[in-house]
Amino acid sequence: MAGLLEGKRLLITGVITRDSMAFHVAARAQEEGAEVVLSSFGRVRRMTERAAERLATPADVLELDVNRPEDLEALTAELRSRWGRVDGVLHAIAFAPEDALGGRFMTTPAASAVAAFETSAYSFKALAAATAPLMPAGASIVGLDFDASLAWPIYDWMGVAKAALESVSRYLTRDLGAKGIRVNLVSAGPLATVAARAIPGFHKLASLWQEQSPLGWDIEDPSIIAGPVCFLLSDLARGISGEILHVDGGFHAVGAPPF
Repeated sequence: MAGLLEGKRLLITGVITRDSMAFHVAARAQEEGAEVVLSSFGRVRRMTERAAERLATPADVLELDVNRPEDLEALTAELRSRWGRVDGVLHAIAFAPEDALGGRFMTTPAASAVAAFETSAYSFKALAAATAPLMPAGASIVGLDFDASLAWPIYDWMGVAKAALESVSRYLTRDLGAKGIRVNLVSAGPLATVAARAIPGFHKLASLWQEQSPLGWDIEDPSIIAGPVCFLLSDLARGISGEILHVDGGFHAVGAPPF
């Protein structure tokens, strides 16, 4: 029986190590029949290449700093030459300077807030603009989110950037829908990836999910988001766009744990 993503060609960003959420998406996508390439840049690229070698089918890693227009232009050219089309993209890119996190909201300089916005939100549009010309009707762009409907402890300007990401997703839904391209987000609960562990107080924040999620929540299981992302990348989700799919053990739906 054909896999959920049989014959699809996907660009997966955001793989750093085998603990990355994006790595588990890439692995599951291959299991479902997709052909996958990853992206990375700079000092992290070698780590991405090591992770790529651990996939069932080792994947190529393309150079991409989403904040560099020349990298985005080169990405479009490479994907056009390699495949001629792109059926799906995972945006798993986020960054905020240290002084924009950890309870320093009121003292964060403007430059750090701008850096968080540019890399974590504007890049969603930038990546979509670079890949949409290669996308047929029915293609899908998925971004990884963290619930931005509330103000969380320690998350600070990254929370603001995620709110912007959610808004960017809606505008992309509007502008790409006429081309038949779907745009959705997966809002995951906190997972102990390399990036998350670098946030001061992460484990204290994550403990809220472990205490309150109706289904429970394992912060050490990033594979939990792979299935939902692959679903949104698949034709089964052909009528879904502009959606935020919560994968958080039900945390977003409850105000407090049972008494």
